[in-house]
Amino acid sequence: MSLTSAVDLRRWIRDVPDFPQPGILFRDITPLLADPVAFGASIDALADLCAGRKIDVVAAAEARGFIFGGPLALKLNAGFVPIRKPGKLPSHTLAVEYDLEYGTDRLEIHNDALRPGQRVLLLDDVLATGGTMAACVELVERSGAHVVACAFLIELKFLAGDAKLKNIDVLSVITY
Repeated sequence: MSLTSAVDLRRWIRDVPDFPQPGILFRDITPLLADPVAFGASIDALADLCAGRKIDVVAAAEARGFIFGGPLALKLNAGFVPIRKPGKLPSHTLAVEYDLEYGTDRLEIHNDALRPGQRVLLLDDVLATGGTMAACVELVERSGAHVVACAFLIELKFLAGDAKLKNIDVLSVITY
């Protein structure tokens, strides 16, 4: 029995009602992160989802994607590229603006972080409405690299975020 199958990861995800606003049920991963067995099992589960795919680079969205991105990249023997909020990267960047429920946001990567033809796994902790990950896809494609798949610890199916990721494999460890 693998560590992944021995650990019920849902047990380590706390439901927080009315956060960040009334009517929202927030899936809090901090208890999972605090437990080394559960955290390790979550990395193993993400790696299992990616088995058989040639991945050169794991690119993850700020900030919680970073928590999983570094360990997963090491496990997959791949590089790691951070996708950051504006003004956080010290060199020349590619940027994309995307829509939020109330306004817009922006993500950036170094313009030399990815090379044309590289195979990239995009990663974040949660797939909700898909806006952040769609922006990440656009950044990778603008760099000339290829998105192999988008992976998530949690996918909130009822928000249909995968609809914004057309023609891209969506891999999720846990779905709600």
